[in-house]
Amino acid sequence: MAGRNVPLTAPLTALRGRPVLVAGAAVSGLAAATALSELGARVTVTDAVADRLAALPPGVDGALGLTEPPPGTELVVTSPGWRPDAPLLAAAARAGIEVIGEPELAWRWPVAAGRPRWLAVTGTNGKTTTVGMLAAILTAAGRDAVACGNVGTSVIDVVRAGHRELAVELSSFQLHWSPSLRPDAGCLLNIAEDHLDWHGDMATYLAAKAGVLAGPVAVAGVDDPLVADALAAAPAAHRIGITLNAPADGQLGVRDGALVDRAFSPSVELVGLDEVHPSGPSGWFDALGAAALARAAGVTPEQVRDGLAGYRPGPHRGSVVGELGGVRFVDDSKATNPHAASAALASYSRVVWLAGGLLKGASVTELIRDHAHRFAGVVLMGTDRGIIRDALLRHAPDVPVAEASPGDHGPMTDAVRLAAAMAEPGDVVLLAPAAASLDQFASYGARGKAFSDAVAALPAATR
Repeated sequence: MAGRNVPLTAPLTALRGRPVLVAGAAVSGLAAATALSELGARVTVTDAVADRLAALPPGVDGALGLTEPPPGTELVVTSPGWRPDAPLLAAAARAGIEVIGEPELAWRWPVAAGRPRWLAVTGTNGKTTTVGMLAAILTAAGRDAVACGNVGTSVIDVVRAGHRELAVELSSFQLHWSPSLRPDAGCLLNIAEDHLDWHGDMATYLAAKAGVLAGPVAVAGVDDPLVADALAAAPAAHRIGITLNAPADGQLGVRDGALVDRAFSPSVELVGLDEVHPSGPSGWFDALGAAALARAAGVTPEQVRDGLAGYRPGPHRGSVVGELGGVRFVDDSKATNPHAASAALASYSRVVWLAGGLLKGASVTELIRDHAHRFAGVVLMGTDRGIIRDALLRHAPDVPVAEASPGDHGPMTDAVRLAAAMAEPGDVVLLAPAAASLDQFASYGARGKAFSDAVAALPAATR
């Protein structure tokens, strides 16, 4: 097996005519393969699903289920979900072949006009909303800005298209595979147990997330001690705290019903809390992160206000999908971990909670202990429903609990009917599963759609 022939510091143009392997043929893999092929590299894509290899870009070869890089491979570009201990990636590491992710490829990509400005966001929760808010602010400021990364649009496509301002959502997986990425300004919103099955422990997970703070400007949520410590340790020349409390010098925070900037000016009000959507502490906090990054990019307070006031969140992030018999049905399927579910539950006083799926090694004990007083009932579904049921028995033994039948679309129909039967006028039936969806649904979006479809199909007697 050949070792790495192109050193880490070599430009990507040195890959012309050289063999490169892309691991994974989903969105980011196909984007990377297209870019590298057009650069002139000899690209092979491998995936365990044969159907994905049927739609490769012209001139790109496919190989089903490789466990070792082909001889002579200069570089491996991996899809973010592939763990370092995957046989193919472990074999590449043993052979001395560099493995990077698609955002790292975009960071190194040769751009004639010079690298665009990277404004990057990570955290256990709130990334997508913060990036959406940031893109809205930059657009309101007249910037050539695009939201990309973990939101679904690959960074390499946006860089190659020539956009000059990037609002980049980065997962912990993507940051792990991006060793040289140094965003112009990066924000770590929060940290809570998630993806421990991938990273192994919280320290490794936090270390991956903290990579977003390695550039000139670091922004982080200082209400969380772990995140505050990561900010204090960051090598950035400028470290900016965001807080839901009144801001100190060098921070953005909340004061007198408004978001206030004391980092980029002595003290300026950016926008009233009543103009921020989604409303509530989690929405306000995301807006602080977006505002800090925008201010770091030179956006004015007035432009921050215009962008935030005009922003509306996407689906599956706390949207009301029905109201029947005085009961509201709320879709927060994006709450794929306990930390996100906790933020969703905190918005309501009395809830019938739909929960369950894949917990990915996270604990639900604190979540249930903190919100037990809100539960009018709980409906469980998915692979790890037993773990949640056991925690409820320990910390909320008087709360009624029901379980949906196993299967695909059927469990959501059952879950919604069970929840509707538990709910009383004034209650909220809340889909905030605290778990990933892939045990039963194609995505959290598919899970949210199944929820809204099930609400629409409730029988007249329930309405």
